[in-house]
Amino acid sequence: MASLNVGNLGEYLREQRNAAQLSLRQLADAAGVSNPYLSQIERGLRKPSAEVLQQVAKALRISAETLYVRAGILDEREREELETRAVILADPSINERQKNVLLQIYDSFRRENGFVPETDEADQTPEADGVPGADETPDALKAEAAKDDNPHS
Repeated sequence: MASLNVGNLGEYLREQRNAAQLSLRQLADAAGVSNPYLSQIERGLRKPSAEVLQQVAKALRISAETLYVRAGILDEREREELETRAVILADPSINERQKNVLLQIYDSFRRENGFVPETDEADQTPEADGVPGADETPDALKAEAAKDDNPHS
């Protein structure tokens, strides 16, 4: 994991707060934390919990994962993986089965490139549901996903 750099986090929070045109008090109220506590975070004097960072991120309308990385709670690669997974899972244009297949393809490529997935969601998908295993080739997985779009298969 990245090393803790609370000063960097505080500077970043101040920049984001200013960009959002919020006073310290307004952000503290929106995040549900005290004004002095938020001030101490911005000045690099306090290390906030992941929960506080999530509340601040929500109030600023920014990614909580970005704050986790800056606080040293989350590694940059972990953040990128989480964001990729979140985008796939949030896409309303594809169904749940297609999302699972995409995540399996993603995990397969990560394994092929030497990255081991943090979660083994792909391996937990039951074969009985007809979702191919993560060890199949990406072409086979894509063909399986395409079946969902063709009602005649």
